[in-house]
Amino acid sequence: MDKLAALYRPLVWLDEEIPAPSVGLALRLWVAYIFFKSGLTKIQSMDTTLMLFEYEYEVPLLPPDIAAYVGTYAELILPVMLALGIGGRFAAVALFVFNAIAVISYPSLNETGKVWHYAWGVAMVPAMLYGPGALSLDYLIRRRFTSDNWPAAGARL
Repeated sequence: MDKLAALYRPLVWLDEEIPAPSVGLALRLWVAYIFFKSGLTKIQSMDTTLMLFEYEYEVPLLPPDIAAYVGTYAELILPVMLALGIGGRFAAVALFVFNAIAVISYPSLNETGKVWHYAWGVAMVPAMLYGPGALSLDYLIRRRFTSDNWPAAGARL
């Protein structure tokens, strides 16, 4: 039995050494970085962004100019919220929907691009399901200003 335990131990070392809140924070920071960087690119060249939304992207339900501004500001505001964990679930869900719309509205997106978008979507699932976790402003605010233990506080991540 000791030999079996010795074989098993290296397989679970991450579970013992890296706490779940750190993993949740790393995922949030990775996704936030990607989207924020994209937002900076859009706002630095708004004329190009408007042209792309007019002729390249096929965003449903919104006129191209409004979609360009909404998309740009969403990519600048939501990632900051996600990274800080303030309104974390909302930010994760909003970026998840934004990400899905990006895949749908850009018909020229190649397979590699789609795989990256899928990876970003999967990386947001923990924050959507459990909240941003113990390493977030949401968690600190709830701890400071509420006396009950909200299950939605996301302490697991």
